[in-house]
Amino acid sequence: MITVEEIESACNASRPPDFSRSSVQAPELTHSKEFYPYGFPAEVWTNAPEVLDYFEENCNAFQKRFDIEPIQVDVHVVETDSTQCPPGPTYRLMMPLLVAAADADNYMVADLARSRSQLTVSRSAMKHKQYLWYFFLEPSACQHIGTRYTTPVHAGCVALNGHGVLLLGDSGAGKSSLSYACARTGWTFVADDGSLLLNGGSKRMIIGNCSSVRFRPTAVALFPELQGFDITPRAKGKPSIEVPTASFPRIHCAQTTQVDFLVFLNRRAAGPPELVPYRKDVARYFMRQVLYGLAESRDAQYAAIEQLLTAEVFELRYRDLDWAVDRLAILTREGR
Repeated sequence: MITVEEIESACNASRPPDFSRSSVQAPELTHSKEFYPYGFPAEVWTNAPEVLDYFEENCNAFQKRFDIEPIQVDVHVVETDSTQCPPGPTYRLMMPLLVAAADADNYMVADLARSRSQLTVSRSAMKHKQYLWYFFLEPSACQHIGTRYTTPVHAGCVALNGHGVLLLGDSGAGKSSLSYACARTGWTFVADDGSLLLNGGSKRMIIGNCSSVRFRPTAVALFPELQGFDITPRAKGKPSIEVPTASFPRIHCAQTTQVDFLVFLNRRAAGPPELVPYRKDVARYFMRQVLYGLAESRDAQYAAIEQLLTAEVFELRYRDLDWAVDRLAILTREGR
């Protein structure tokens, strides 16, 4: 607020104050570019060109695959005195809005009905690229991709000789390690632990981000080539080694594959290693539990899961990684 006296002085000098923009308005967005995360168009507007650089860095592996109305993403970068990385956000779903709030200067509102996300992020958050991308920039588009057009599945995905295998299980089950172990031996790598099942199709098509793979720090004992890569915090403070797959030129990557087998990982089972048929009802509810969004979107996702469950479902009981890779190769050859 300026005082009455200051307004008088401005008017006397024929320079009346400009109140066309309220003091509570976010910065005006003057830079834009279209990107294609997972092949879906997203139009990003921002007042900070660095935001577009972050999207370019993380989406440059994707080309446009789907002809839809672009997802709208507005990123307002605000100045703050803080120099600390903000905390992880808290999420609230108030249909049709999904709100992610870390603090007073870092938050996102995603309108799931309009395929539009509006974000405010601080300059201090901009200094922490992994944090900014993981918690805010990537979800700004993927919230809509993962509710309107695809069904997220907590699974790694690999393929051999044209046969896709989803590797499912709880956090820590070994999805990333086994996906990467397969890729080291000639399999095609599609995703480490987050796969997107395309809605509305009959081919059980999975889309993944094959450009990087994330590991627990303990994976260095299994894969010595990970030595020297940075350890960064991820969700809930979990440390992670994130490695671009381009660092390993012998690994073959693909953004999509058709799934023929669902395999739940079990490294804690007593008894000999084996691959056995598994319950489709458990698989169904394992995949349903993470879904949210508009009612019509949930119906489409439930239908996509039922289509996915036309594939065979197994449980892989193992302790030795090499044995697991070999057994999965037999599965793709023989179907059992």
